[in-house]
Amino acid sequence: MNKKNAIYAQSGGVTSVINATAAGVIETALRSNKINKIYAAKNGILGVLREELFDISKENSKEINKLIYTPGGAFGSCRHKLKEFKDQENEYSRLVEVFKKHNIGYFFYNGGGDSQDTVNKISEITAQLGWFVQCIGIPKTVDNDLAYTDNSPGFGSVAKYVAISTIEAGLDVASMAETSTKVFILEVMGRHAGWIAASSGLASQVKGDPPHLIIFPEIPFHKSTFLKSVKKTVNKEGYCVIVTSEGAQYKNGKFLAEAKTKDAFGHKQLGGVAPFLANLIKDSLGYKFHWAVADYLQRSARHIASIVDLEQAYSVGKYAVKYAENGDSGVMPIIVRGKGKKYTWKISKAPLNKIANKEKKLPKKYITKDGFNITKACREYLLPLIQGEAYPKYKQGIPVRARLKKILIKKELPNFKI
Repeated sequence: MNKKNAIYAQSGGVTSVINATAAGVIETALRSNKINKIYAAKNGILGVLREELFDISKENSKEINKLIYTPGGAFGSCRHKLKEFKDQENEYSRLVEVFKKHNIGYFFYNGGGDSQDTVNKISEITAQLGWFVQCIGIPKTVDNDLAYTDNSPGFGSVAKYVAISTIEAGLDVASMAETSTKVFILEVMGRHAGWIAASSGLASQVKGDPPHLIIFPEIPFHKSTFLKSVKKTVNKEGYCVIVTSEGAQYKNGKFLAEAKTKDAFGHKQLGGVAPFLANLIKDSLGYKFHWAVADYLQRSARHIASIVDLEQAYSVGKYAVKYAENGDSGVMPIIVRGKGKKYTWKISKAPLNKIANKEKKLPKKYITKDGFNITKACREYLLPLIQGEAYPKYKQGIPVRARLKKILIKKELPNFKI
C-alpha cells in the first residue's frame, strides 16, 4: 500500500496553545503506520497554494516537543478565506495540483469558524476534482465561539489571563482611587461573543470585587444606564473597574468602536471601545481614568496558560490524526464535557458542515439580569477551564521556546499568484 503524506497548517488568530496542537498532530503523525511524511504549510492555506511546505523530518524531535511551551503560530498563520468553487476555481485547482505533486492524502487545518469553512470546502471539492484528501478541521479560537465543542482550545488560557489581570489591575486602582484614578477599563477580544469578557467575572470572589461592570456584545449598550451604574459603583466602592468586549454594540447592531476597514475574512476591524468609554465617562461624570487593551497579550500569554487548556489543545491535535487514520474526513475533533459535579472531558467528533461559519454566543442565562455581570451558572462553566498552571520551562529567567529549522521542500510547480 502506498502511504500518503500529510499537511498541517495554522489559520486565523493564534493562541498561547495552538502550537501544543501542532505538537499533538506532528508527534502522532510521526508515529503513524498510515502516514508517510508530514509537512507544515507556511502561513496557513497560503503556504499550500504557494507550495511553501516545511519538511518536518528535518526537525529535531526535542524542538517539536518544545512547541508545547511556545505561543504564537510556529509555522505562520493567515486570514484567507476560500470562496465558492464557481468564484475561485483556480485556487481549488491549484490545491489539488499541489496535493497530487506531493502525494498528499491528509490535510489538517487548525483554526476557528472561518477556517473550518475553508477545510470543509476543500474536503468536498478535492474529491470532485479527482484527488480525494482526508480533511480534518482542528478547533482553535480564543473567542470560544465554535459550535458543537464545549469549549475551544486557546480560550481557557485567555480566560485565566483576563481573570488574573482583572484582579491585579483592580488592586492597583483601588490603592490609587482616593486621589487619582477612579475608573479603569480593560478591553478584551470578542467580536460577537462575550466569553472572554465574561471570564473577567471570575476575578470577583466576594461582593464588591472587580470587575464591577462587564460590557457584553450580547447586551445592547445603553449610555444612560451605563453611566448611572458607573457613578453608583464609584460612590459605593470608591472606584470602578470595567471589562468590555471589543464587540460592544448598540441595539441596532452598530459597534461602539468600529473602524472603516475589514480583515481578510470580511469582518469589520474592531478596537478602541476602551478609550471611547473612558472619554464618555470623563465628559459625563468627570472621573479620572486609565484604560488598557489586552490585545495580543491576552492570546499569547503562555506563561500563565491553563493546564486543562494545554491538555485539550494537544489532544485535539492527536485525535485529528487518529480520526484520519480511521478513515474519517470532513470532521473536527470536539471537546465533550462530562456530567456530574466533578469536571471531566473527552474528545469526540462532529461534521464540519455543521460547524463552519456558525457562532456560539454567550447564553443569556450566563448574564445577570442587570446585564453587567456573570451568573453562578457561567462561573460553574468557566472555572474548570482555567484550572492548573502550565508554566513553561525557564532558562536564566526567560521562558524556553521552540527553535525550528523550518526548511522548505523544493518547489516542483510554477509559482502561483494569489
